[in-house]
Amino acid sequence: MTTPTIAILEPGYAAYDTETAVLGAAGARIVTVGEDVDAVPALGDLNPRAILVRERTIGQAELTACPDLKVVVRYGVGTDNIDLEAARARQIYVANVPDYGAENEVSDHALSLYLAVQRRVASRDAEVRAGHWGLGQAAPIPSREDAVLGLIGCGRIGLVTLTKFRAFGFQRVLVHDPFMSPDAARAADVELTDMDSLCATADVISLHAPLTPDTHHILNADRLARMKPTSIVINVSRGGLVDETALATALQDGRLFGAGIDVFEVEPIRPDNPLLGAPNTLLSDHNAWYSERSVSLLQRKAAQEIARVLSGQPPVNWVNRWPLDP
Repeated sequence: MTTPTIAILEPGYAAYDTETAVLGAAGARIVTVGEDVDAVPALGDLNPRAILVRERTIGQAELTACPDLKVVVRYGVGTDNIDLEAARARQIYVANVPDYGAENEVSDHALSLYLAVQRRVASRDAEVRAGHWGLGQAAPIPSREDAVLGLIGCGRIGLVTLTKFRAFGFQRVLVHDPFMSPDAARAADVELTDMDSLCATADVISLHAPLTPDTHHILNADRLARMKPTSIVINVSRGGLVDETALATALQDGRLFGAGIDVFEVEPIRPDNPLLGAPNTLLSDHNAWYSERSVSLLQRKAAQEIARVLSGQPPVNWVNRWPLDP
């Protein structure tokens, strides 16, 4: 029997010992395909049985290059970089890893970005290092007493995030999430509302929604214009949720107080991204999810999904479902 090949696109972890151990036990071999390698011909040469992917696109061309492909597993939650319909048409499983324990990491990062933007930590650090002192009142900081938190999306990570924000005085929490039931909202002590009301009322907006055609640029120029000039935007979810040009313009014009952004529409961030020059804006490199613990769990759970498929089972976190034969 031919040894099944598992292709890892966009290698970005320190080592793949976990995947090698899990999938080696299933009789498979691991091959990495670097970021600087054209994926389509590389996949055509490998004809993998499975693909592990982070941010690279798995579209029709990539799928067509792999006639023996059975499963694509996304390292993480979002699957907007994978053509789910094209995979379903060929009955190629697509799975993600929604439960690798990054709720604390992502919520900590969201809160860290908020606190650093709110207290102007980066600019104060730069000014002190440049020999300036006592400039605090030249760049006012609004009070957050009785502030309102707005969450766009309130799943696992959103629920942990709101708990941490409440410890900093955000007792009122508004949520826009079409998948959150009224009972779940009451249990979490949050108020379900529409996007326009949330934008007009919240002092801090934190995004925790998946990227879909319905949520693309859900925070756009019109909604940013409804926000208070003292408001802060935090995005630790998906870059495409926010119109980056509109956000940068609002920050440059002084219509928003600041922003903390971990994710971008195009990654790595392009040198002409307007957020790079926006005032009181902190940027990080899509690492809100990361800790040594979370990456270890993520790699193990992703590999286990492939092992299930190789053994003839569907993945546990199967996202492009079709009816199985009885």
